[in-house]
Amino acid sequence: MPFYQPLYEWERSLPPPYFRLKMSWRPQYRCSKFRNVYGKVASRENCYDCIPITKNVHDNHFCAVNPKFLAIVTESAGGGSFLVIPLHQTGRIEPNYSKVCGHQGTVLDIKWNPFIENIIASCSEDTSVRIWEIPDGGLKRNMTEAVLELYGHSRRVGLIEWHPTAINILFSAGYDYKILIWNLDVGEAVKMIDCHTDVILCMSFNTDGSLLATTCKDKKLRVLEPRSGRVLQEATCKNHKVLRVVFLGDMKRLLTTGVSKWNTRQIALWDQEDLSMPVTEEEIDGLSGMLFPFYDVDTHMLYLAGKGDGNIRYYEITAEKPYLVFLMEFRSPAPQKGLGVMPKHGLDVSACEIFRFYKLITLKNQIEPISMIVPRRSENYQEDIYPMTSGTEPALSPEEWLRGVNKGPVLMSLKEGYRKENNAVFKAPVKEKRSLVVNGIDLLENVPPRTENELLRMFFRQQEEIRRLKEQLSQRDLLCRQLELELRNLRNNPKDKDS
Repeated sequence: MPFYQPLYEWERSLPPPYFRLKMSWRPQYRCSKFRNVYGKVASRENCYDCIPITKNVHDNHFCAVNPKFLAIVTESAGGGSFLVIPLHQTGRIEPNYSKVCGHQGTVLDIKWNPFIENIIASCSEDTSVRIWEIPDGGLKRNMTEAVLELYGHSRRVGLIEWHPTAINILFSAGYDYKILIWNLDVGEAVKMIDCHTDVILCMSFNTDGSLLATTCKDKKLRVLEPRSGRVLQEATCKNHKVLRVVFLGDMKRLLTTGVSKWNTRQIALWDQEDLSMPVTEEEIDGLSGMLFPFYDVDTHMLYLAGKGDGNIRYYEITAEKPYLVFLMEFRSPAPQKGLGVMPKHGLDVSACEIFRFYKLITLKNQIEPISMIVPRRSENYQEDIYPMTSGTEPALSPEEWLRGVNKGPVLMSLKEGYRKENNAVFKAPVKEKRSLVVNGIDLLENVPPRTENELLRMFFRQQEEIRRLKEQLSQRDLLCRQLELELRNLRNNPKDKDS
């Protein structure tokens, strides 16, 4: 903006051209405490090596992390499995390391419970959602039995999300175009959202979980009321093909990543109450990998990481123009398949760490932690970059949320590494065995196969069962023949006739 220098009285009588010479321009510098944030890669001994990361092309992160454990979906023959490693156990992971391997099909998504750190949910191509309880010290042997198995989708399940403030409320999105809401206290689906016409690509909650945003393969962006499934806002994106969406905290804004009509990667900012057209759009580059958005509610920073890239761009979100302020870019030559994100209460505040990624590098079979750090000389607690943040205590019970109550997250302070212990324990519901018998066949016990792997396993299982039954039949035939011979001998024995 123009800056006018003060003038003396005698200068005011000079002709106008003189004033133009006195006018000067100063560049605009936006003051931001996050302007110099940089990414710091962990040393080799603090990485996780020799991990057979899955080669599945599904657009998910295949990684979930909390202050206790790191979970990674792995490549396995037959069925689906994922590793759960204690966070401190860095270095080389043995090939025979214990896995969670109870799914019948490939695992497509995993998410840790935000309130109970030992509970993790997984979904799979076998149409099921399963809840697992991991012991505190990690797995000592393969885990095949889940504490809870949830069936309700008719096709594979690609996404799961925990509710941000209500405990034991889980959302799952399947390739049957439906979103199911599970109450884990009773172990059943309590609601179904059936407004999508194609595969659901992404789900995101606002801060208190009263709104749910979804992107769909039908090129539509929707804002829903999750309890009723009512569509509040809908945008048909013709020039911006939406792939991922994230709520920007309490700013009443949405950010989507996608592809423009010129096939370039693009981000768009939307008003959640009016999706008629985006507030602003910005083209990123011409690469083909999907852009994953990560938003930090506390610092108002947005991180963009491309699948197959090695770069992570980060921006600051503002309420006024220009809305998106580019800060810097972290660059790495190793491409990433997915990224896990550490919750805020698991960060190292003494190092001014404000965000931490866990990068999946398939070329090296390695998980690489990347810390985003604000450079500060003082070793004291930096209160301006660590405001009160969402803690590990739930704000609502499942019954309260289902009745229509909305509450924001219970906040906690990160000062001096403070963590309020949460005593919540997951108790799997005791479900009565139900049956649906048609023509002498229990349909709930004999679920038809839905994937090729499951069909092959069922075929070989049936072949083994047929072989076992044939052996039993031949043994019984032999026994019958022996009994018949003994009976004939008894009839033909003359001593028995005289008696």
